[in-house]
Amino acid sequence: MLEDKVREFLKKNFEEAIVREDNFRNQQSFYIKRDYLYDICRALKAEPELEFVILSDICSLDWLGDVEEKEGRFEVIYNLYSLKSKYRLLLKVRLAESDPTIDTVTTIWQGANWMEREVFDLMGITFVGHPDLRKIVTPDELEGYPLRKDYPLTYEMPQFSYNKNEPPEVIL
Repeated sequence: MLEDKVREFLKKNFEEAIVREDNFRNQQSFYIKRDYLYDICRALKAEPELEFVILSDICSLDWLGDVEEKEGRFEVIYNLYSLKSKYRLLLKVRLAESDPTIDTVTTIWQGANWMEREVFDLMGITFVGHPDLRKIVTPDELEGYPLRKDYPLTYEMPQFSYNKNEPPEVIL
């Protein structure tokens, strides 16, 4: 069973990096320390018995105001997939509000490039070593990070270049 192989592999090679293991609805995940992310990802991809060759997604959570915030306000989630075993694994990293930075994994999976840019643009997580970390979703002039819980809500749609001459309606 791959779940056991992953657990054994991580405990054998990165025991000091594992914060805890979680399993929700048969979805295995590991909370790991930020400093070990790159090495763990590289090892999970290279290990012949595991071969997590696909990075399916990178997403993030803002735990502001939740009891989970005490472990770090932000959570970055890496969704890995092994084609060989048809198995999905989540790696989760908690980041403090005072230092929302993490190493890039673009040298391991090139597809991480735009995923990291999206997380940067919407949540403000900085990926150290990213080759082109700039906005990808929001307008250049938009300040702040719209998916953060403390982002001020408005009732006006942002104006993009395509609707510059036809501003959107204000929702009442």
